[in-house]
Amino acid sequence: MKKSKFTFRKFITDIHLWLGIGAGIIIFLVCLSGTILTFEYEIEGFFDEKLVVVPSGNEQIALEDLIIDLESQGVVSSVTIKNDTKLPYEFRVKTSPKDRRGTIFNVNPYTGEVLKYEASKLNGFFLSMFKLHRWLLLDISVGRPIVGIATLIFLLLTLSGLVIWFPKKLKWRNFKQGFKIKFSANWKRINHDLHNTIGFYSSIILLIMGLTGLSWSFDWYRDGASAVMGAKIFDRSSPEFESCAQNWISLAEIRAVANAELKYPGDLIISFPDKESGIYQIRKLHTEDFAPVTADKIFIDRDGRVLEKQIFSDKPLNVQIAFLIRPIHTGEIFGGFSKFIYFVACLFATSLPITGTIIWINKLKKKRKKRYKKLKR
Repeated sequence: MKKSKFTFRKFITDIHLWLGIGAGIIIFLVCLSGTILTFEYEIEGFFDEKLVVVPSGNEQIALEDLIIDLESQGVVSSVTIKNDTKLPYEFRVKTSPKDRRGTIFNVNPYTGEVLKYEASKLNGFFLSMFKLHRWLLLDISVGRPIVGIATLIFLLLTLSGLVIWFPKKLKWRNFKQGFKIKFSANWKRINHDLHNTIGFYSSIILLIMGLTGLSWSFDWYRDGASAVMGAKIFDRSSPEFESCAQNWISLAEIRAVANAELKYPGDLIISFPDKESGIYQIRKLHTEDFAPVTADKIFIDRDGRVLEKQIFSDKPLNVQIAFLIRPIHTGEIFGGFSKFIYFVACLFATSLPITGTIIWINKLKKKRKKRYKKLKR
């Protein structure tokens, strides 16, 4: 009997098989947690208590007075004023040196009352899913590189899977089989078609997820990707200005200047300066835009003079992509539309290690039967 030749296709198939077996469980857990996290905010918002502000007939309290009331809790760093007037102001307060990101205080702008609500039990669940997705519930120094290596393997599996998907004979009738699932066939064929077809349809989104996800796992990858794009990923730097103003105008006037410069509805995020710099950094989110995660920035001196305005749509494409790595990875880039597509792709990706393992087990059984028949002869 002639031995089958070891072809390039066979080499790719073996790589796909053994990498999938080796990293299958980790990929399954990362994809499953990613699927659950896709609609995290929507699910939490559905179950969480709603904080609603009802105008009491009084005028809104000055932001300066609200800040003074909160200073007993720590250093007030910013406030988010929602486009929806029924929502409270969200002040971010650094309550201690360890509170690096700050704690959110929801404040009624008409009464100054700090609104509190009991966090949903789902908050803890989603936090666990986040830790599973990023670090496999392990210590960060251990879990992060493991997830990073699994993501690299996941990318190789996706690329090798695309090579395997192409039929040996490049004819249209052979291609058609890879576009559909034959549900009338036996369960083994259906399982094979699910792995083959689902993998193909979700491959582009999975490649995007993998390529962007590595930015959190490895510094060398993030630095290399930044160099290739010509723009720094996760760039949080801001231009430095020196205030030449002699007087401070009110925060209400600063807010009016920002809205006059950025004439569209959206959430306004005002970062407060320290007394030495006197420069306000303000971001405005396009909440009603097709891409609701994009924001324009404006830098205003304490006397109301506009120092610089950064319009997101005016920035070069490479800078826009570098800034949007996170929403591109999570699917938030185009709101609910893209999140649904990502949810389906993540769900498909979660199923691939399962259907792939079943294919491998079926092949092992088939080989054993052949050997058994040979031995009987």
